[in-house]
Amino acid sequence: MSKKPKSSALHETDGVSSQSEITNASSIKRIQDKRKAKLVTKTLVTEILNGSITALSRAITLVESSNPKHLQQANDVIKLCLPHANKSIRIGITGVPGVGKSTFIEAFGLHLTSIGKKVAVLAVDPSSSLSKGSILGDKTRMEDLVKSENAFIRPSASGTSLGGVARKTRESIILCEAAGFDSIIIETVGVGQSETAVHSMVDFFLLLKIAGAGDELQGIKRGIIEMADAIAINKADGENLKAAKLAKVEFNRALHLYPQKDSEWQPKVSLCSALHREGIDELWLLISEYIEHTKANNYFEEHRREQNKFWLLQTIEDRLKSDFFNQPEIKVALKTQLHLIEEGKTTPFVAAEYLLRLND
Repeated sequence: MSKKPKSSALHETDGVSSQSEITNASSIKRIQDKRKAKLVTKTLVTEILNGSITALSRAITLVESSNPKHLQQANDVIKLCLPHANKSIRIGITGVPGVGKSTFIEAFGLHLTSIGKKVAVLAVDPSSSLSKGSILGDKTRMEDLVKSENAFIRPSASGTSLGGVARKTRESIILCEAAGFDSIIIETVGVGQSETAVHSMVDFFLLLKIAGAGDELQGIKRGIIEMADAIAINKADGENLKAAKLAKVEFNRALHLYPQKDSEWQPKVSLCSALHREGIDELWLLISEYIEHTKANNYFEEHRREQNKFWLLQTIEDRLKSDFFNQPEIKVALKTQLHLIEEGKTTPFVAAEYLLRLND
């Protein structure tokens, strides 16, 4: 019997489906992307550890990003930098607008660099609650310090985060320490609850005041005085020197009325003139005395451990909040509920309960 000839030279044979090829290609690409991300992360961290300011700036931009895609890489960078951190002195500086914080920080930073310190300034600028914009003018105000090779100034918009403090300032501290900066200065916006947030991430908390602005103790929150490890009366020069000396006496009396701190440190009052760069060296000696005192009685390390616990809880709160608001269903429902509130058809509490139930 003769075989039937094939109708065509083209015929199907069993083999791997094209869908499997697409799936495999997709899997390979994901693996390649992960490897590439790990390589980029390791390179970035290596450059940070070598003191690269460019790499440090890129890393801080990464941890400040609100893009969920950047979260994992930011966490990887922090994790790799952490073993090289925690070797600095962290100083928080606050004071009402007009007290001369930027001028003081520049004078203080220049003094530290002159004695061989590497200084990082994390200056938190006020953000507009309407446009979310920020002036970010600290680099222009600290003209001399910004030129120093041993100084790094990073202004960050405070946004709507806790107390006006940039949401990722804590992580930025770790990155700066990993880059070799041994003195970290954090400037607050000087309003609201920013002082509380900064106090929870620094070793030494300095309150800047000026004399001649009326009752020296008027308007000072008890909590701020209790947090302060020292008070520096700025602009103590010229005709204002006499008023500054009187203010120093008043503040010293006030400080002695407060109960002893857990650090067993008695806060002190100092005079300075940031403009003329006078009294700055004495303040650094005061801070050094405090660090020596708290390390001797083990409060220094204990305080940092308590801060880490606080930031664990704070990070969980921030993550839960971010995850909640980034859900597509919540985004749509939130717009609807806001519209209903505007029309008076629901209350904020009922709307919140409804949105939270959606998340269950």
